[in-house]
Amino acid sequence: MFLFFVPALIVLVLESSRMEKKIPITVVNVKKDNKMNVEVVHGNLNRLDPTTRIVAGMRRRCLELMSPEEMQLLRFPPEKNTDSPLNKSLVFRSGSEESLMDANGTRLWSYSEGTRFNLFTGNQTLLERKESFNKMNSNSTSSVHCGFYNFNGGFRISDDDKIYMKTCQAVVSTCAFGGGDDIYQPIGMTAASLDKVCYVAFWDEITHLAQEAGDRRIDENHMIGKWRIVIVKDLPFVDQRLNGKIPKMLTHRLFPQSRYSIWVDSKSQFRRDPLGVFEALLWRTNSVFAISEHGARSSIYDEGKAIVKKNKASPEEVSIQLTQYKQEGFSDIKRFNEKKALSEASIIIREHTAETNLLMCVWFNEVVRFTSRDQLSFPYVLRQLKISGVNMFPVCTRKDMVNSMGHKKKVKPLVI
Repeated sequence: MFLFFVPALIVLVLESSRMEKKIPITVVNVKKDNKMNVEVVHGNLNRLDPTTRIVAGMRRRCLELMSPEEMQLLRFPPEKNTDSPLNKSLVFRSGSEESLMDANGTRLWSYSEGTRFNLFTGNQTLLERKESFNKMNSNSTSSVHCGFYNFNGGFRISDDDKIYMKTCQAVVSTCAFGGGDDIYQPIGMTAASLDKVCYVAFWDEITHLAQEAGDRRIDENHMIGKWRIVIVKDLPFVDQRLNGKIPKMLTHRLFPQSRYSIWVDSKSQFRRDPLGVFEALLWRTNSVFAISEHGARSSIYDEGKAIVKKNKASPEEVSIQLTQYKQEGFSDIKRFNEKKALSEASIIIREHTAETNLLMCVWFNEVVRFTSRDQLSFPYVLRQLKISGVNMFPVCTRKDMVNSMGHKKKVKPLVI
């Protein structure tokens, strides 16, 4: 009997080890110098299988897209005629650099010790912050801080890239600063989308060198695969997380002619047709902004505790932010408009309207003023502005749009 069980035990151990081992599941052909190089990859990369869930006893896809044939025929809807006062009154603030020069004419890094406001952001006062929240219902023309405050504020982009970015009517964008993440090629799009949608990845020079060392080189057309690579120089913040908020939140400033955008964090591979995503999450639902509910928590106050516990921000800076919100009457609610009150912002889909542009400007100013953990400030900003047409979609919808690869490594702060 003993001899009978020994072989069976060996088989079970072998099968268990095979199940736990990560097996290469995809082979990618990468065209380079007119040759095809075969690269074996692991895990989630290049997966196109849909994410599903049980609804009313039936299994359904989390992101219900049109058929490929229908998506191939999609066109951008006509521009809307709106009577919103913001269309005429929203102006982005700019100014001189005199207030950031010392007595010897030397440029200072920030306006004062303990603040991250600088020449790129401008120095937003608490009164100006309050006025920006009231901007939605104001007919008066008053400017709001929205980055790019001064010509010498940094985030420099070449003229060739600026010309290209002005041609984009819609864009899927990402960024990798500090050499932290690789670039993942988007998949799952139709030929029609490739003709109508730009794919732009923002890198700094550190990432550029790191990617070249990994044999990922930009071609003569500034491309790597489907991505147009835009090299940014003179990043304005020491904190690379804050530098990453510029392409994430200020897409309307970088792509002034774009009507629609999809932001994808660098830890993810976008795997759906962008026109199909616009149709499913914006046009079909009559929305202008779409973002995921948070997967683990529902309250910014619970999220603040989790951020401190995971050492993603200091207890002091989280406390300052949440104390300010409490003083301004922001309650600890778990639900907002029948959805979770907390969002997860690794993918953002939006129409570039005056209202969503204001939302992103105000949100950006909050992550500069307080912590760079943008999920803490988004619910506050959303409720303060009272913007309509926001689609908070379930977590499984987000998972259907991207293959999550995780961050490659933690980037280090810039040395100025």
